[in-house]
Amino acid sequence: MKSFVEYNSDSDFSIHNIPFGVAVFNKEFIACCTRIGDQIIDLATLYDLGFFEGIKGLEDNVFEAYTLNEFIELEKPVTNAVRLKLQELLLEGSILSKDEKTIEEAFYDLDQVKMMMPVHIPNYTDFYSSIEHATNVGKMFRDPANALLPNWKHLPVGYHGRASSIVVSGTEINRPKGQTKPADADKPLFGPSKQLDFELEMAFILNKNTEMGESISTKDAEDAIFGMVIFNDWSARDIQAWEYVPLGPFLAKNFGSSVSPWVVTLEALEPFKTASPTQDPEVLDYLKFEGDKNYDINLEVYLQPENGEENLISESNYKHMYWNMTQQLAHHTVNGCNVEAGDMYASGTISGSDPKSFGSMLELTWRGQNPITLSNGQERKFIDDNDTVTMKAWAEKDGVRVGFGEVSGKIIPAK
Repeated sequence: MKSFVEYNSDSDFSIHNIPFGVAVFNKEFIACCTRIGDQIIDLATLYDLGFFEGIKGLEDNVFEAYTLNEFIELEKPVTNAVRLKLQELLLEGSILSKDEKTIEEAFYDLDQVKMMMPVHIPNYTDFYSSIEHATNVGKMFRDPANALLPNWKHLPVGYHGRASSIVVSGTEINRPKGQTKPADADKPLFGPSKQLDFELEMAFILNKNTEMGESISTKDAEDAIFGMVIFNDWSARDIQAWEYVPLGPFLAKNFGSSVSPWVVTLEALEPFKTASPTQDPEVLDYLKFEGDKNYDINLEVYLQPENGEENLISESNYKHMYWNMTQQLAHHTVNGCNVEAGDMYASGTISGSDPKSFGSMLELTWRGQNPITLSNGQERKFIDDNDTVTMKAWAEKDGVRVGFGEVSGKIIPAK
């Protein structure tokens, strides 16, 4: 496929992608949109001009909205048809390619838009599904010889997080305050976290609403997943170490998480499916699946100090995940937990076996024992105030590239 819109060969937003997002256009109005190259396309205007006529189930202009939720809830027969229609319209020689008036009305340059949160998130769950990450943490905090807890290889471990503090890329994050207990202290102290960290994750977004008592099988899970975003699960390690027993993360996590603004559909990622790691011991029947369910998505993390250069500090890949999305969703709902369209499910920190592929400062510096040296000569054990962390993700195969852009967040001093 070749588009009439020109873009670089290394663009994340090729005609093979067609992601979905929400933008403020010219500081005047908000609408759902897509992107190709560096052009943002107002989907509400395309709808009003009749370009989606004939798509069964698309009865109203759901693109005149502040979130993608109404569109997502139409589910795959409609959302896939819209994506395919957009690909058709963006081809060389298409009706749209010759319609200068519509191009002038609906196409915007990057500097004419501001991206918003793509979805309203009713519920958020964070998993813990990278075996390399879980093993590293187990070695640091528990018994190096028995790093994984007994349940880890039998079920996708997760916890319900806070949806209200998930923000779009570019939003500043205040350093959290809370209780910590240094090893040499007799009692806990209160103050700003001194061990603020990022977590390199991906997240998937649901398109379905279910009733209590219903479950979603691994076989049906992909039909319930609209698409994915990059997810930075900011974490305060010193607060976490003191609070997480017995009920797990709380203030160490709920102060903020950052997501990329573009939702990339599972259909766009289909060519990049790859085999999952071998799971041993064998999982229970409800967690079994057929076919390739992991995705070969390249991941990078950059750390930029204030007034300094970006430093590439981690290179990983989503294919490392031990538990895949279909298993995560099947486990989440097997007890009859109802879900809602727009629900977000993060993967957990993604780490590979190579130390350069570790997905957190906790691992990259091994709990601060091996600081990272930046290009300006400064060292980092964790994230300092006014540091910016940027994550990028893309898949590439046989000359086809589909990417997510980036998620970026700057840490500012505690209030």
